[in-house]
Amino acid sequence: MRHFGHIPPTARQGLFHQEPGEFTSASPARMLATALGATLYSPATRPRLADDVVKLAGRGVVSMVLCLEDSIDDSEVEWAEENLVQQFTDLDRRGVELPLLFVRVREPDQIPDLVRRLGPAAHILSGFVLPKFTEERGVPFLEALISAEHESGRRLFAMPVLESPELLHLETRAETLTGIARTVDKYRERVLALRLGVTDFCSAYGLRRAPDMTAYDVRIVSAVIADVVNVLGRSDGTGFTITGPVWEYFRLHERMFKPQLRRSPFLEGRAEELRTALIEHDLDGLLREIQLDQTNGLVGKTCIHPSHVMPVHALSVVSHEEFSDAQDILRPEQGRGGVLRSSYTNKMNEVKPHRAWAERTMRRAEAFGVAKEDIGFVELLAAGLVE
Repeated sequence: MRHFGHIPPTARQGLFHQEPGEFTSASPARMLATALGATLYSPATRPRLADDVVKLAGRGVVSMVLCLEDSIDDSEVEWAEENLVQQFTDLDRRGVELPLLFVRVREPDQIPDLVRRLGPAAHILSGFVLPKFTEERGVPFLEALISAEHESGRRLFAMPVLESPELLHLETRAETLTGIARTVDKYRERVLALRLGVTDFCSAYGLRRAPDMTAYDVRIVSAVIADVVNVLGRSDGTGFTITGPVWEYFRLHERMFKPQLRRSPFLEGRAEELRTALIEHDLDGLLREIQLDQTNGLVGKTCIHPSHVMPVHALSVVSHEEFSDAQDILRPEQGRGGVLRSSYTNKMNEVKPHRAWAERTMRRAEAFGVAKEDIGFVELLAAGLVE
């Protein structure tokens, strides 16, 4: 699979200076962690879940979480597990290209039990999402994952969700973060990415951000994000990929844009019209939040509606200017440091301080590609929405 792989090759060639790279569920963890992109959540109770997964893969979704936790009622868990096994079996039989599939569980025992029940279909499972992760609660989940991994002979990843009250509350935050860091470091090979449960953070104080506000406007939440990145997102080799928080609003209906977008993947001068439409339909807040995620060191995003996927992916593409700067900084002859004028002649590139940024940018370029010099977000979004 690859990002923007659902659009024709000729369209990709017109958009990208360097096309997004191909990857599979067996690719190196570092590549997969960056390539997760917009991870779309879906309740495991959906009766046509297999059809949904295949359809969404055809619309550019590359990672999904099938949820057995907060998105379903407590009384539905047993049936949801049975449905999940049936849907995985159906997907396995189809033999089509699938997104990276993860299951969000409630309890550690569900992990080995589900892997056993999946049988041969377990090979299309990439791992598990672990809720309300702390050191005390997380270790049993990770040990259960290792047990299931050994039993199935299948590499399985964990994606802990950082959403517990102990992490939010100031008096317990530092100790909780230290414990989480100790735990994920011990199980580093199994931890693909860390996810932020911002809805739970807001819930603890009876808060909810409006559609024109971002998570970073909620000061309590932004403080937690900053501390999580501070402890767990360092670029010195000890850090992990941390994904952006969920966006809750989804009034946008893609069909509204399809007639004008089908005329040309490059809009033929209609870019400003689409920009205005996106703002009018509550995506302005989402777009600002994605940009703030990236500015604050987060990669990808948790999504609960398909209309959010392409905005996340379009804004994840590396611009030609970013790529040019990263290339200059990482040239072998610059190994001893120094200061360079950007080839765009609009900024200073200081080799040593900017090296970690350049390396991170190149990883994103490998996963999401590099846009051509005259291609921006709107053109990428428009191309991604065209069926």
